[in-house]
Amino acid sequence: MTKEKYALGIDIGGTKICYGIVDASGNIISDVKKTPTPKTVQEIKDTLKNIIDENYDKIDVVGLSSAGAVNLENTRVLSSTPNLPAGYNSIDFSTLSDKKVYVENDANCAVMAEYKNGAAKGFRTVLMITIGTGIGGGVVSEGKLFRGSRGNALEVGSMKIFADKRQKCTCGRYDCWESYASGTGLRNCAIYGAKNYDEFKTSIFKDKSPDDLTTYDITDGVEKNDAFCKRVFNQWIYYMFVGLVSLTDIFNPDCIVISGGMCRFIDVEQMEKDINKETVVTDVKVKIAQTENRAGMIGAGVLALEQI
Repeated sequence: MTKEKYALGIDIGGTKICYGIVDASGNIISDVKKTPTPKTVQEIKDTLKNIIDENYDKIDVVGLSSAGAVNLENTRVLSSTPNLPAGYNSIDFSTLSDKKVYVENDANCAVMAEYKNGAAKGFRTVLMITIGTGIGGGVVSEGKLFRGSRGNALEVGSMKIFADKRQKCTCGRYDCWESYASGTGLRNCAIYGAKNYDEFKTSIFKDKSPDDLTTYDITDGVEKNDAFCKRVFNQWIYYMFVGLVSLTDIFNPDCIVISGGMCRFIDVEQMEKDINKETVVTDVKVKIAQTENRAGMIGAGVLALEQI
């Protein structure tokens, strides 16, 4: 009988590093541990080496989940990662251990986690959208991660939804999807609405400056049945729908998984009906992610195990 192999799944976040031992089915078979993310590159390397050494005799491979675009060899993070120390993209993760170390983008790890042992288990082609301050994405089809020609695929938050320069995005370009449909996008919708919707005059937030409105104000106002907040929120949902329809037509998934801090505000059953009414491809199921803060560890571990 072949001995089952295990991976150490490590999720490197801006504030903390989480890790646990993962099997090929995406089950975490150990306690999940956490440690604060160090403030320097050398300290990060030392911390990761210590974590690997701590688990060395129990694992066959190491999988790392990280923000940022990853090279095709899965050894380095190439792009800027503003929440991690300067010089982070100089780390060659393969040098951290004599066992294979595999690094992958956190959104790609998350979609693999949901495909393997989450909301999308049993589906063939899965599109995952993570909605937080920005929007990230990933696709798994027939068990294979779609990475693009250089490993940078599925930067869905940068997808343009207008062509006439209506709103500047934090990236410096105009009209990226995430400037309308992310957490930041909801705030942008609120600012626009406060300046253009009559309902703001009678809103519970009418005494606030438009530029001081927050995403929390809108979600709180929706719960309080405020007409202005409901209109803003519905506009935000519509922008979400516009992007998801386009991605459905492009990738023809049989499941869309939505994750991130903003997903709890979305009526996925209604979103599913609206997408299937509009799309020109076969119907899709829309679900909320299940693996949550374990997604990076699970996905990184599963992907790393596929390399040995």
